[in-house]
Parts: sequence; C-alpha cells; structure tokens
Amino acid sequence: MYLQYANKRSEEDILVQTPKAILKNVCGRSARNKLIQGDNLPILYALMEEYQGKVDLVYIDPPFGTNGAFRIGMNRANAISYSRRDKLAYTDSLIGTAFLEFLRPRLIFLRELLSEQGSIYLHIDYKIGHHVKIIMDEIFGSKNFRNDITRVKCNPKNFQRKGYGNIKDMILFYSKSKDMIWNDPKVPFTSEEIERLFRKKDEHGRRYTTIPLHAPGETLNGDTGKAWRGIKPPKGRHWRSAPSTLEAWEAQGLIEWSRSTTPRKKIFADESTGKRMQDIWEFKDPQYPLYPTQKNLDLLHTIITASSCEDDLVLDCFCGAGTTLVSAGILNRRWLGIDRSKPAIDVTRKRLEKIPKDLFLSIEYEFWQSANNQKLNLYA
Repeated sequence: MYLQYANKRSEEDILVQTPKAILKNVCGRSARNKLIQGDNLPILYALMEEYQGKVDLVYIDPPFGTNGAFRIGMNRANAISYSRRDKLAYTDSLIGTAFLEFLRPRLIFLRELLSEQGSIYLHIDYKIGHHVKIIMDEIFGSKNFRNDITRVKCNPKNFQRKGYGNIKDMILFYSKSKDMIWNDPKVPFTSEEIERLFRKKDEHGRRYTTIPLHAPGETLNGDTGKAWRGIKPPKGRHWRSAPSTLEAWEAQGLIEWSRSTTPRKKIFADESTGKRMQDIWEFKDPQYPLYPTQKNLDLLHTIITASSCEDDLVLDCFCGAGTTLVSAGILNRRWLGIDRSKPAIDVTRKRLEKIPKDLFLSIEYEFWQSANNQKLNLYA
C-alpha cells in the first residue's frame, strides 16, 4: 500500500538533498550519551556518520498534527497551564499532508540509523495514526509491522462532544528485520488468575496446572520421536523434549500421570514468569508534568526492557522532558536525545541531574547544539 499526496518527495531526494547539521560540543568529553538541541532532521543526517546501523531502539513521540501551542506553566510549580503569559515549550502547527511530509524524512533517516536487530516505537494519536501507519509500512515494510498498541492515557472525561470519549492513543511498533531484539515481557498473574489457571495443589499446598508432554508435528528421526517408558507420542505429534529430559522430570516429581496413563508436565504458579503482555497498555500520563506531553516512566521502562539489552543504544529525537533518556539510563542503556526546544533541553538536563547516581552505571553525557552553516551561541 502506498500513500500519495502532492508534496511527497522521493526517498532518494530526502537522503541526498537534506542539509547536514554542524554539531559542536558544549560540555562533556567522550561520554557514552549525547543530548542535542536543534532541528532533528539535519541532526539525524549528521549522526549517520557515527551511528548508521548502530541504533538498537527508537522511541519517538512527535507532534500529533494538532495545530496547537504547548506551554510550560510559569506561575504554578511544575504545572502545565495554557495562559499566554506562560513560557512556550513548542508549537504543533503542521497538519494534514504537511505533517506527514515533516515526519516521513525523519522516519527514513531513523530506518538508516537502526541496526538490523533494531525496532522503532512511534507514539501517535487516533486522528492521524492511520495515515502514519501507511507511511511506516512504506518505509519499514509491512512485513516488519509488529503491533498497533493501544495506550490508555487518562481517566474518562465528561467533555460534551458528539462522539465517544477519548482516553487512548496508539503506539506503532515496527522492527528493522525479522531478527529484532525481543525479550518477551511478561505480566504477573493476579490472585484470581492464579486460582483459575492453577487449580491443582500438591502435598505441600503449591498450586499447579499440567500441560501435554507432546506437541504437533511428527518427528521421524531424532530422540523426540522415540518411545519413552514404552510410550510413543500420539500419531502426528512428538515429545516436547528428549526422553532423557522426560526421565529427569519424572525423577524430580514434575510429571503427573492420568488414570489413562497419559503423562503431563506440572507447571507451578510460584515458578511462573507470568502471562504474555498484550497490546492494550494502561500507562497514564503524569498528573503534574514538568513538560507538555510528558510520558509515564513505566511506559518507557516496558518498551526499553522488551526491545533492547543492556548497553544497547536508544534514540529519541523528540525527547521533550527526557523520559526516554532517564529510563534508558536507569536500565543501563546508552542513549541519544534530540529536541529543538530549549525548555525541553533544560527540563531534560534537570531531570537527569536529579536522578540518584546509584541508579546509573554512568550518567555522563555530552551536550551539543546544532546549526546549519550558522554561528553558534553556545552555553553550558
């Protein structure tokens, strides 16, 4: 599927004609993390020299094409308000195809920066998200689409409108290839689920359930197709593990025999890692954010834990309040953060500096400014 509109440029033009930023260090020396202020498109192009194919995870929360202005409250500590006297954080003035063509070149460069095992999570809202998905299908390939995640962002509102209330936005999850990093996040079972799913109890009162020892697919050669204790797998199936493993489980008391002498493996509730995480998440936005659209820290912990490993490189080129960078630091990932808003950079630096040092293996970072063939006004 291909989305066509009047001002759409070719990928070749974007990769060749985009101006490259000039980056100059303001403070820090050879740090593992970089915080950069400026227009992220020429900055992404500049970062290609050092980081092409080396970024393992991208999370971005770009402007949503709302045609609005977002301000940081000046009169109430850490509160967001919308008085004209408040400090302007950023404007979200691009709408429609202008917004799509603002976002698309950045996605192309992000694809080039991603490693072959990398993934991208793009946070967007329901008004423009369906168009953005088509753009991402073009750039990353529809075969690399992984999930459309629904994120519950707030409690229900009682606004008067002709339509249902909106309490959610969406996160589009793509990978660079089929071999992406995936740590299979789990959610703990509730007490009700444990009672329902682990109905049996052993002599010590431990709750458990049982699963078949065989799986679909016949194995003509190999141990999993052989008989164990005189029993062969049913026709068209094979043992999940080799007979030697089954024998070890039997010795450990981990196999239960039914009245019809069918063996099944015991799975104990207290040893379970939980259930698979699904595609509806409830991570509500902070009630009193430091910066407009500041995201829930647990949301970023979930994404970074699922799709990266320690010492991997995480990139957020719309970093805003820096939640991605704070999460990456706590989880011992390296990070690159970019935002053109000085208030955003100021908030991010303050948040990083206030995090207890014992949560970071390294909090060192370089602060950059960028300009396009212009003299820089540098500050630390």
